[in-house]
Amino acid sequence: MDVYEAVTSRRAVRGFTDRQVPGEVLGRVLSAAAWAPSGSNIQPWHAYVLSGAPLAECKRRATERLAAGDPWDEPEYKQYPTALKSPYHERRSAFGEQRYGALGIARDDLEARQRAASSNWDCFGAPAALFCYIDPDMCSPQWADVGMYLQTVMLLLRAEGLHSCPQMAWAKFHKTVAEVLSPPEELILFCGLSIGYEDDTMDFARTGRASLEETVTFVDGL
Repeated sequence: MDVYEAVTSRRAVRGFTDRQVPGEVLGRVLSAAAWAPSGSNIQPWHAYVLSGAPLAECKRRATERLAAGDPWDEPEYKQYPTALKSPYHERRSAFGEQRYGALGIARDDLEARQRAASSNWDCFGAPAALFCYIDPDMCSPQWADVGMYLQTVMLLLRAEGLHSCPQMAWAKFHKTVAEVLSPPEELILFCGLSIGYEDDTMDFARTGRASLEETVTFVDGL
């Protein structure tokens, strides 16, 4: 698979089979992903990869909290601006309509939306997951470095025939994840990343992208 195919075929998959991901594949992917760029080679990412019993325990604890109606954990970082301005607000709304519309869920059916969202904490059935942490003392460029690292991981997973789904949703249950992983206290959970083989029996609606003219300006003749 060439890099163009990896980029264009990567998407947030929300339905996985229970086929196990070989450990050597994950090791190969993460060894290569270590070459992702970072300012001054700081490499600010801290990744934990779970499968088997530890991941099952993490899922169990999270779903029990959901069933009990426990509130989300106190946020460790701000996921979106308080007032999301145009055109970002419209893009986010369009994603929600497309995502839940594909599931046959009406805009005002909050209960059904919550049920669909709860699949996040089962990793959509994925048999492996990566939890990515960062030191909160890092600045915005280091957060960007973590994003480049995660994108590198996701593209390498595609090269191995795997899919993934990045999930900030796990940050809402960061205390539950910490109970299983026991990360250093100075780190905060940025996101989870579900990893596995896609369940191709499930329908999906791929979210579109803004046009090139909307996001890119070419300045010729320099």
